[in-house]
Amino acid sequence: MTKNWKAWILAARPKTLTAAVVPILVAGSLAQSESQHQIWWVSVLTLFASVFIQIGTNLVNDAVDFKKGADTETRIGPQRVTQAGIFKGHQVMGVGSAFFGLAVICGIPLVWLGGVPILVIGLISVLMGYGYTAGPFPLAYRGLGDLFVILFFGLIAVGGVYFLHTGSLKTSALIAGLQIGFLCTVLIAINNLRDSNNDVLVDKKTLPVRFGIRFARTEIAALIWTPFFLGLYWASQGKIWAFFLPVLLIPVAFRLTRMVFETEPSPVYNRFLGIGAGLHLLFGILLSIGFIL
Repeated sequence: MTKNWKAWILAARPKTLTAAVVPILVAGSLAQSESQHQIWWVSVLTLFASVFIQIGTNLVNDAVDFKKGADTETRIGPQRVTQAGIFKGHQVMGVGSAFFGLAVICGIPLVWLGGVPILVIGLISVLMGYGYTAGPFPLAYRGLGDLFVILFFGLIAVGGVYFLHTGSLKTSALIAGLQIGFLCTVLIAINNLRDSNNDVLVDKKTLPVRFGIRFARTEIAALIWTPFFLGLYWASQGKIWAFFLPVLLIPVAFRLTRMVFETEPSPVYNRFLGIGAGLHLLFGILLSIGFIL
């Protein structure tokens, strides 16, 4: 039983869950700084809903990538439970669907508060989480995964939660959403570059497969550095700390960029993913502190 629980935790990919947590933190802090208003239960429910969607997406991805041949014994990324034979594909899909269901339940009070816009955002988020690798038009297999992350883990997540707290949507929420969305997309971009040699064999047309390694490296650099330039917006609005504190992470950004450009796709990219996740998390925390200050 303990072994099964550990395997399910592995399948949920806990290291990726910061992608679901950071937008909620940033949106709440921005709302607090601009309107002196943050609804605690909104933060809690959006956090749970976001994490549940992320876990559901991870589980569906685990099962579908194995079924389509993208995850094999030659995989250089972290172990996947379906590929490893720990669970059957239908088991993983079933649990993934259950997490999507939990996200819907968490979203009911949020729809009551935010109305039709939140209903639309919630339903699309769940459908796109499933459709990331599954369904008739899997986004990850069409090179649209990067855009999906920018939209749903950046603009829509931050903007939607900000709207729930304040009842409005401002340019500031969109700028913060872009900053967080770009840094979150660094993770999928590094992942796709790492797996590009295997993905081309199974017709998984990620951006590195479509446009090559040089393009992929340039994309990663752009995703890393654009949020720092967007920080100039906060300086122009008098939010000096929101600009300055994330700047402290420039050495990390420089190191990650250099390693990606100097290293061929290999298992060492798993370490780069960890650095990218840390950059995303710390940037979100420092940006949030900057808003509050």
